Amino acid sequence: MREFRYHRAAATADAVALLAADPEARPLGGGTNLVDLMKTGAERPALLVDLRDLPLDRIETTADGGLRVGATVTNSDLAAHPEVRRRYPMLTQAVLAGASGQLRNMATVGGNLLQRTRCGYFTAGATEAAPCNKRAPGSGCAAVAGEHRNHAVLGASAHCVAVHPSDMAVALAALDAVVTYETADGPGELPLTAFYRPVGDTPHQETALPPGALVTGVVLPPAPPGASRYRKVRDRASYAFAIGSLAAALDVRDGVVREARLAFGAVASHPWRARRAEQALTGGPADAAAFAAAADAELAAARPLPHNGYKLPLLRDLVVDVLTALTEEAAA
Repeated sequence: MREFRYHRAAATADAVALLAADPEARPLGGGTNLVDLMKTGAERPALLVDLRDLPLDRIETTADGGLRVGATVTNSDLAAHPEVRRRYPMLTQAVLAGASGQLRNMATVGGNLLQRTRCGYFTAGATEAAPCNKRAPGSGCAAVAGEHRNHAVLGASAHCVAVHPSDMAVALAALDAVVTYETADGPGELPLTAFYRPVGDTPHQETALPPGALVTGVVLPPAPPGASRYRKVRDRASYAFAIGSLAAALDVRDGVVREARLAFGAVASHPWRARRAEQALTGGPADAAAFAAAADAELAAARPLPHNGYKLPLLRDLVVDVLTALTEEAAA
């Protein structure tokens, strides 16, 4: 591990100034991802800016009936908050599907959004025999011809086929969440669906944040109408990353879909908002055939690799199963 300096920020402006002054500085929340990556050399910060004393640990109701969630709110506190449980059940379900109770007690909302891929070639360390463009830009992507069972089927490129590991971010994408941040030039915000950059030929550039920006929180608009759910598929029952997941909200009236929100997880370098599927569903019948057709419309753009094509029928079945359950819930 590279030697590093440590500073516990006393104010948000203090943290922003330190991050802006040093491109090798990194913000530290719970450290559940960053510290692991420092041990493997995937992250080599010169300075850690500890955020735990900043006033970013609150969940507050907004004027329009949404919620503002601070960046240092822990995953456990987010999932347990009564207003999150009542208004945004898919978000609570997504958070509780991730990691373990001990990790959720430490991990933060901001850190969860900024966590990096768990691709084995990235976490183990790039070598000449196993290159990784995220660790060493321009070196290549070993996963394309190597181990890629859990890798991307949507939005990938020849330069990187890794997936984003967050469950929380998938639900936030379906909820039209907005990420807020602070820079030396003032505050800014990005819709979560624009927060992550497309892979292209620069997979090491993962977010659209300006240089030196500090994520300060997430704003949730009022909850979508209808019922919502997060479903995660994984190789074992607990403490495992998804091989496919779905965050869905469905408003059904008189057997017709009035509004649909869908986001896929574990299929791309970022939470994948399924816009084609949403468009196909809206105004149509709420039945299994329509749900399957909507999934097929979204997955038509998929480009699976030799060993991860199983994700396509998995996601199709997941869409049908979850949307059917939500339709039955609306009719009950």
